[in-house]
Amino acid sequence: MQMGIEQSGSGGKGKVSNESRRNKRRQKKLSPVQKMYETCHDVFANCEPGVVPAAEQIEKLAACLDKMTQADVGLKPNMLFFNDKRAPVITYLHLHECEKFSIGIFCLPPSSVIPLHNHPGMTVFSKLLFGTMHIKSYDWANEVDKNPDGAIVDANPPKSHPNGLRLAKLKVNSEFTAPCRPSILYPTDGGNMHVFTARTACAVLDVLGPPYNDPEGRHCQYYFDFPFADFPVDGLSVDEDKKAQHAWLKEREKPDDLNVVGVLYNGPKLLKK
Repeated sequence: MQMGIEQSGSGGKGKVSNESRRNKRRQKKLSPVQKMYETCHDVFANCEPGVVPAAEQIEKLAACLDKMTQADVGLKPNMLFFNDKRAPVITYLHLHECEKFSIGIFCLPPSSVIPLHNHPGMTVFSKLLFGTMHIKSYDWANEVDKNPDGAIVDANPPKSHPNGLRLAKLKVNSEFTAPCRPSILYPTDGGNMHVFTARTACAVLDVLGPPYNDPEGRHCQYYFDFPFADFPVDGLSVDEDKKAQHAWLKEREKPDDLNVVGVLYNGPKLLKK
C-alpha cells in the first residue's frame, strides 16, 4: 500500500487527505452517544477476560465518557426513575451488549444501594452523569503479576480465614458529585469489588468489557464486608494505622431486597455495527 500511495503522486495524496477530512467531518456529526459506542467498539475490539486494553485505549474511552452528560442520553433528574418514592427500586437502561462489551445506565433514587459485588476479569468504566453517590471499593489483599500476554494472575494465594472470609484492601471510600471524572476498575486493581449508595438521585453510565457471562465464569458475586479486627488470624497482622484499610469479605447470595428493573434505552438514537 505504501508503494501504491507513493507512485500515485499528488493525486493519491489528495485521496488520502480527502478521506481523512471526510472521517473528521463524520466524527463531528456523530451524536455523543454514538461516538461513545464507536469508541467502546474500538477499545474492546481485541478484549478478552482478564486482559486490560492498552493505556492509550483506556485514556481514549475515559476522555470520551468524561464529556458525556445526562442530556446526551436523554435523562433528567425529574424523571420517574429517580423519584424517591421508588426507592429502593433501581432502573437499568440497556443500551448495548455483545460478547466484547456492554453499555448501560443505572438510575438510582435517593438512598438506594447497589450492594458490594465483583467484576471478574473485567475492565469497567463508571461515569456519574448527575447526583451525589458514595462509593466504597476493595481489591483482594494479595500480590498480582502479569503473564506475557497481558492476562493478570495471582502471584500469591489469597489471604483467607477459616470462616470462609477473604482479606481485601480498601481502595475507595468517598462521596462523588457530578461532574467528575469517570472511575475505572480493572480485573485485580482499581476497586474491582464496589458498593454504590445514592445520596441523592443519581444516574451512572456503566461500560463493562467484557460483560458478565455465567457460562464463561463471569458471574456477579455479592459480598458481606466485616472490619479486619472482628476476625483475628494467627500469624496474620496488619499495622494498627492500616487496619481500617483492610476488611474481610464473605460471599453471599444476591440480596433479596435488591430490585433492579431492566428497561430499554429510549434516548438519542444509537446505530450499532
